[in-house]
Amino acid sequence: MRYVTVRVEPREGTAFHPLGQALSDAEDITREAIHRVELLDDGSGVMLAEARGNRDHYEAILDDSDYVCQYAVTGTEGRWYAYCQFDPNEANYRMLQHRQESTVMMEMPIEVHPTGAMEITFVGDEGAFSEAVPSEGEAFEIELLETGQRPPRGEDLFACLTDRQQTILETAIELGYYENPREATQAEIADAVDATAGTVGEHLRKIEHRVFSQFVDPDS
Repeated sequence: MRYVTVRVEPREGTAFHPLGQALSDAEDITREAIHRVELLDDGSGVMLAEARGNRDHYEAILDDSDYVCQYAVTGTEGRWYAYCQFDPNEANYRMLQHRQESTVMMEMPIEVHPTGAMEITFVGDEGAFSEAVPSEGEAFEIELLETGQRPPRGEDLFACLTDRQQTILETAIELGYYENPREATQAEIADAVDATAGTVGEHLRKIEHRVFSQFVDPDS
């Protein structure tokens, strides 16, 4: 398993998202990290972010943004965490959708620099990096910071799964799908998670590929 760490820097006059641009432009706010970001079924995004500085100004920016659906901020002493449901722009939507489909894991947290640049580490099969790592374009620049081999860590193994896949995996384990002899069928798992047996089977194949491929060195 390999890792690649890159810095993705918006070009002058551009930003990953208008909300992020507004926060980066605020001189009394420092964005620290993004601890979780996901695409929901309704097309909106959710994000757990860390920041410090003027919390009142931070919340005012969220209040005024047309992109924010709802938010909650918690923290003291000038540092806080913010949960935010937001409307992604086209670029954000494509990135989040691709992340759900990719076999390469994006490590959390994502470090956010004062300029709005993001330092991101991808972990997975080397052959899949070309599709997972963003390529330089008109909107941003890419700088390779580090790459190499890395064995999977315990917290990595299941972080590459979507929330739905984690639910299906947990249900499969609880029902005894992976026991020998097998104690549950895909149809029984499907009934428990309100899905079809075919959908459960497809998810289980993706789950097994994503988890087990982390133990395989593509160069061996």
